[in-house]
Amino acid sequence: MDASNYRRVPLGVVAPRDADDIAAALAVCRAHGVPVVPRGGGTSIAGQATGTGVVLDLTRHLRSVVELDAGSRTAVVQPGVVLDDLRAAAAPHGLTFGPDPSTHSRCTIGGMIGNNSCGSHSVAWGTTADNVHALTVARYGGDTLRLERGAAGPAGLPELVAGHLALLRTGFPELPRRISGYALDALLPERGPDPARAFCGSEGTLGVVTEATLRLVEAPAARALAVLGYADESAAAEAAPGLLPHHPLTVEGMAADLVREPAALPRGAAWLFVETGGATPAEARAHAERIARTASADAVDTAVVTDPAGQRALWRIREDAAGTATRTPGGGEAWPGWEDCAVPPARLGPYLREFRALLTEHGLRGTPYGHFGDGCIHVRIDFDLLSGDGVARFRRFSEELASLVVAHGGSLSGEHGDGQARAELLPKMYGSELVSLFTRFKDLWDPDGGMNPGILARPARLDENLRFDVLPREPVDVAFGYPHDGGDFSAAVRRCVGVAKCRTREAAGPAVMCPSFRATGEEAHSTRGRARLLHEMLAGPAGGVITDGWRSTEVRDALDLCLSCKGCRSDCPVGVDMATYKAEFLHHHYRHRLRPAAHYTMGRLPVWLRLASPFAGLLNALARVRPLAALAKRPAGIAPERGIPVLARETFTRWLGRRWGKETSLLSDDEVVTVWPDTFTEYLSPEVGRAAVRVVEAATGRRVILPPGRGLCCGLTYVSTGQLDRARSVMRRTLDRLAGTHGSPVIVLEPSCAATLRGDLPELLPDDPRAAGLAASVHTLAEYLEKYAPDWRPPRLDRPVTGQTHCHQHAVLGDGPDRRLRERAGLTGELTGGCCGLAGNFGFERGHWDVSTACAEDALLPAVREAAPGTEILADGFSCRTQLDQLGGVRARHLAEVLAEGLESGNS
Repeated sequence: MDASNYRRVPLGVVAPRDADDIAAALAVCRAHGVPVVPRGGGTSIAGQATGTGVVLDLTRHLRSVVELDAGSRTAVVQPGVVLDDLRAAAAPHGLTFGPDPSTHSRCTIGGMIGNNSCGSHSVAWGTTADNVHALTVARYGGDTLRLERGAAGPAGLPELVAGHLALLRTGFPELPRRISGYALDALLPERGPDPARAFCGSEGTLGVVTEATLRLVEAPAARALAVLGYADESAAAEAAPGLLPHHPLTVEGMAADLVREPAALPRGAAWLFVETGGATPAEARAHAERIARTASADAVDTAVVTDPAGQRALWRIREDAAGTATRTPGGGEAWPGWEDCAVPPARLGPYLREFRALLTEHGLRGTPYGHFGDGCIHVRIDFDLLSGDGVARFRRFSEELASLVVAHGGSLSGEHGDGQARAELLPKMYGSELVSLFTRFKDLWDPDGGMNPGILARPARLDENLRFDVLPREPVDVAFGYPHDGGDFSAAVRRCVGVAKCRTREAAGPAVMCPSFRATGEEAHSTRGRARLLHEMLAGPAGGVITDGWRSTEVRDALDLCLSCKGCRSDCPVGVDMATYKAEFLHHHYRHRLRPAAHYTMGRLPVWLRLASPFAGLLNALARVRPLAALAKRPAGIAPERGIPVLARETFTRWLGRRWGKETSLLSDDEVVTVWPDTFTEYLSPEVGRAAVRVVEAATGRRVILPPGRGLCCGLTYVSTGQLDRARSVMRRTLDRLAGTHGSPVIVLEPSCAATLRGDLPELLPDDPRAAGLAASVHTLAEYLEKYAPDWRPPRLDRPVTGQTHCHQHAVLGDGPDRRLRERAGLTGELTGGCCGLAGNFGFERGHWDVSTACAEDALLPAVREAAPGTEILADGFSCRTQLDQLGGVRARHLAEVLAEGLESGNS
């Protein structure tokens, strides 16, 4: 699968290391009559990156920028280079590659050439074809061609063009986003001819790019963003062409139904994002203000944003639309297929009105957005692709929409190519004679028909090979509630539409997803890869790939390196929650079977720590004897490289009881604050609890107490190891022991435990109202102080900080209150994203050491090493602090400890 509605099962995947490997793979496939599909990041939405035969994964090794010549503004790259990597290499020279799809952090240059990708800056810098100087292409027949302006291309091509000049001169509509079909008009004598340009957009059907020479453009030194609000999307669309004479870098449009969270947007129900550039910030701002003044006659409201962080936040809404649009505002599913039609920009307003009418006529809903300045619209539509009637309606709508686009002088594809979704309908756009010429063009390049058959020439039907065909129609029995997917695990897995944000090689800002992919580079260890494996598992024998269901070793092995960081829950545009899916899978996979040793040791950590606590001194001494520690680690399933954490000699509960005795039993609810005695604070880091008591009492004047009942546990370790029956039992026991409490706030100091109580607890016990009540009462320390002690002035610490926001806090709880609390305390600087790599039991388990350390080296350890002397190292999670201690030799502290120290030293 790619990011489309289609699924085709290949014989295998080859990851070539160089051009010779590509040639060798083609030779073997040619000898056996096996098709070949070149593939980049797999973000295509029309199905052209799926196929039978052999898939060439060009992203694993062919990732080099071979040469960058700033003087000539050119770059020579391999096909697997990720766009952002090329842009990073060009940036020191003040240059960039103009086309920039929203998938710029993971799409590859080879894939952009295959699809003739464009992106939001095409009004300034054009399509990929406009920015390609030359290509080196390996053909299925065994030879290699150098394509550039004036070159001949394959034998017979000049004669084909010469014999059909009139058709080629009149058969192609003139519009900026005409991507559909083969660009045979680039071969006209008056245009060069330019076979490299004609090759762009061929979707892997002609040959394999082994090297590309690209044109670079000057990147503006400064940028500003004019955000223009309109009454509706048609008004925005009609205003867009009038802005083009002002030479903006972008004119992007979207409507309010794509904005799921509050955003700093001006008033309106639809917006244009108009980016401007300049040599200085003042020049860029002045340009944006001129555009805002021009638009003010038609716009409801305008704003000019110059702050880079503010611009990034707004662009993130637009870039994530490819994912967020896959869920309707009501939570239903929406799919690509008619994602990116384009019409002349002047026709966009009328086209959008008729498009909306056609949706209504077919009882469908969609959320248009996209490149309004180029007349190109993206939309995901709530097709029913699971039933026969729904698929039939999908076909009827596709046929009628194709006619509508053509009636407006448009292109069936304005960016992502035709693939399987639209190629069948190309005769509507070009007529049968020109489409027949496309087939002859394909045959000149690939007479054996080995390159990506079924795409563009002699296309497959748009309603076959749908990836949903093999899925079960009835929900499977599961443990979690999946409230956002109607309780259907299959619907939860279908959330992954393949936009592949999880394949980003670097954690951007606070983002976490996906640490295991960044560590291994393996598709199977990305969130998308795991979701696809779960899809195949659910397909079972009907899919013909994974036939042993929940017992699948392939799925188990892929999920084994999932850190359960929950980063995908927040960072994935469609909210895939692989940590929950992993727990679900492990629950079924090991049901009534022997589990790995680590599940019995670390999975039941609360029990063992409670039993071990009275003997803390002795056990700590024994753990310091290396032979004894090594002997204990082996049967426990612990990695031999790992140190065993030190047990606290006095638990947090014992300390608090000793401090207050029975005095607090006489206090009213208004005089006390409840702190949850999580397993890690209780037995391993009670100093965090003691510090939190000091801070809370100073801020509120209240006494800290424990929740009623003994042996309270959130169930975290049972959930993370998939022991869900036991997790529910532990959670119910905890709720029973809390009987009589009335939803008063509870401070939970360990982020992973807070996330479990707030997220996993109500999802595992969806029918128990007490679970939702406890979840609603959970607060982090910063959340509690912000809500219940808003006027408290924390100690003034005035020092820089580094460290890590716990991945569960980032994904489930949010860290806004923590950032504001740090700011009030004078703790400056940002914490890193990513995951520490220890991730609870993950980094302790045998076989995970290499990935665990690689995750730590991704962002956390470099940030700590680069920190200036005197920088405070913050990590609220016990795992994060342990990883920093064992790998970095540094002591990180919980924010509560730092604040408590400030109180004791009298800072104000």
